[in-house]
Amino acid sequence: MPSNDELVALARQHLYPNYKPAPLAIVRGRGCELFDADGRRWLDLCAGVAVSAVGHAHPTLVRAIAEQAASVIHVSNYFFNEPNIRLAGELCRRTGFARAFFCNSGAEANEAMLKLARHHFFAEGHKERLRVVAFDNAFHGRTLGALSMTGTPKYREGFGPLGPVTHVPYGDVAAVEKAMGSDVCAIIAEPLQGEGGVLPAPAGFLAKLRAIADAHGALLLVDEVQTGMGRLGRFLGSDGSGAKPDAIALAKGLGGGVPIGAMLTTEKLAGALPPGTHGSTFGGNPLACSAALAVLEILDHEKLVEGARTKGEALGGMLDALAREMPAVCEGARGEGLLRGLLLHKGFVARDVLPRVQEAGVLLTAAGERVLRFSPPLVVTTAELQEGVDALRTVLKGLQPKSAA
Repeated sequence: MPSNDELVALARQHLYPNYKPAPLAIVRGRGCELFDADGRRWLDLCAGVAVSAVGHAHPTLVRAIAEQAASVIHVSNYFFNEPNIRLAGELCRRTGFARAFFCNSGAEANEAMLKLARHHFFAEGHKERLRVVAFDNAFHGRTLGALSMTGTPKYREGFGPLGPVTHVPYGDVAAVEKAMGSDVCAIIAEPLQGEGGVLPAPAGFLAKLRAIADAHGALLLVDEVQTGMGRLGRFLGSDGSGAKPDAIALAKGLGGGVPIGAMLTTEKLAGALPPGTHGSTFGGNPLACSAALAVLEILDHEKLVEGARTKGEALGGMLDALAREMPAVCEGARGEGLLRGLLLHKGFVARDVLPRVQEAGVLLTAAGERVLRFSPPLVVTTAELQEGVDALRTVLKGLQPKSAA
């Protein structure tokens, strides 16, 4: 096998340079550990951005994928397939929704919700209802429709006019109310803004959005791509919010690393996208659906949703303590379950700190400008979380002299 440096050099020669990856060529994983081509080990506390929910090489997931690959991988949506049917039933049973549409990613799931909302009102004769109310700093994906709803201007710059979307401050109910009008088809929100800086919604926020949407005859769409599948210590981030969305988007942890996305809807919206209006060649393929069924089995058997709550509380306590220890560097900690962020003071840039954390043997990601994000596999142990926080503490101590200067 080529060395890590050789693989990185080859990547830089041939891969399209739209990313800025760390110079690590990962070749294998185990649980919450990843190893590069030279055999160096990293503690993975980002899980591929909240994707590898059951860790790496989980035997139940590996077996499900291998057995399905040995049977049939793809048949297209011209036919039913058994894992697809079973997965739709499982997700509807767990969430209370009535219908499931499968695709390949979170962006595609959000695109489907946007098309659903617009076509629902088109079919009812309200062709003017095209506008969406979304939130500043929201992230819904990189495709043009999802990008239009994404609330960070730098992501939209250079891509031309992007559909009628009004962005308002996250958590500001009055601003939402002011933005509503007879042309609004939907409000879209995250239960907690992940990419926007691990920012939880204010108490009662989703319930208030539900009431506003109902008052104006609009739909409420909830992006659960990063917050669903147990990440916040409950199956959906919106569970317990007092708000029943009209549709939600799932992806990331759903397949445990195998690409799959889903839109779940109420029965009322089952006719909003009739045959011919939307589809996905790979969506709902047997391989991805078998992987997702295995993830659900693991979540249940290992009680990972409950574990995300208890281990998340432990991680939150560790990060709160770290922030108090290092007030010259840290502004505070926030988040829910196993989606947590350490907020750095102005002047520090999270992405500039990440290489130092990686050199210390831990993998994290940045969320927004100043947040170091923890989104570990749900199988992580408290000892591994402590290892990661201890390594981060050492790194941040090295930043203090620079901030004082």
